[in-house]
Amino acid sequence: MNFQLPLGTWVASGVAWIKDNLDGFLSVVSSIVTFLVDGLSFLLLLPYFHVVIVIAALIAWLVRSWQLAIGTVISFGLIVAMGLWVPAMQTLALVLVAGAVAVVIAVPLGIWSARNATVRAVLKPVLDFMQTMPAFVYLIPAIVFFSIGVVPGLVATVIFALPPGVRLTELGIRGVDSETVEAGQAFGATPAQILRGIQLPLAMPTILAGVNQVIMLALSMAVIAGMAGADGLGKMVVEAISTVNIAKGVEAGLGVVLIAVFLDRVTASLGSLGQNRSSLLGMLARRRSTQREDAASAVAVVPAAPGTDAPADEKELQNA
Repeated sequence: MNFQLPLGTWVASGVAWIKDNLDGFLSVVSSIVTFLVDGLSFLLLLPYFHVVIVIAALIAWLVRSWQLAIGTVISFGLIVAMGLWVPAMQTLALVLVAGAVAVVIAVPLGIWSARNATVRAVLKPVLDFMQTMPAFVYLIPAIVFFSIGVVPGLVATVIFALPPGVRLTELGIRGVDSETVEAGQAFGATPAQILRGIQLPLAMPTILAGVNQVIMLALSMAVIAGMAGADGLGKMVVEAISTVNIAKGVEAGLGVVLIAVFLDRVTASLGSLGQNRSSLLGMLARRRSTQREDAASAVAVVPAAPGTDAPADEKELQNA
C-alpha cells in the first residue's frame, strides 16, 4: 500500500488561497512594515554617527554603568571604523521593529494564557511548533505573500522570536506570590486592578527577560532576513557566503555581534531594575497584609470600653 498524506499540498493550497483572497490586507501590512523599518532606518542615519553613539552611550550609562557606556562607544566606533555604519543601522531598525511587534503580540497572549487554562492548552503546541520549525521554512510563504524585501524577513523574524516572550510572560504572571494576590483581593481590588497593580509589576523581571530573548532571537534572524532581500548586515553575510569572501563575512558577523552585545546588556539591565522594583512592591504588599491581619486580631481581643454596650451574654450575667 503506497499512501502518502499530501499535507504539503494542502498547505500550499491554503497559502495560494490567502494570497488570492487577502491580497489587499497583505498589501496594507507590507506598506506599514516598510514604512516603520525604513522610517526608523532614516531616523538612525539622519544625524551624524557620533550623535547616535552618544545617545546609545547615555542609555547604557543610565540603565547600567559608565563601563557599559564606554564599551558602547568602543563597539559602535569599531562598527564605524569597519565601514558598516549604514548596514548596522538598517539591521538595528529591523531588529527593533520586529522585537516591538513580537512583544506587543507576546505579552497580551502570555497574560491571557496565564489566566485561562484553555488558552494555555491551545497555545502550548502552537508555540512548540513555532519554536522548532526551521526558520528558513517561514521565508517561503512570507516571500509568496510579500515578495522579496524587508517585509518577509521581518514576518519570519517575528514568528521565530515570538514564543519566548509568550512563555516568559505566562511564567512571570503565574509565578507571582499567591499571598500577595490574596492581599490585593482582601483590600477589594478587582481582577483588572490586581493585574495592573500587583501581577504585572511583580512579573516585570521575568517579562523583561522574555523581551531580552525576543530581541536576541530577532537579531539572530538577521542573516535569514538578508536571504529574503532585507538590507543590512545579514545581506552582507549572504553576499559573503555566495562569493566566499572571508573578510566581508567576518566584518559583517562582527557587526552583528557588537549590536547583539549592546542590546543584550541594555535589556538585561532593565530586567535588573524591574527586579528591584518588584521586590520592593512585594515587600510592601506583604507588609500591608500583615498589618491588616494584626489589626483584625487586635480588634478581636480588645475588651469593650466602660460605658459601651456589652455583648448580650455579659449583660445577662451582670443582671443575675
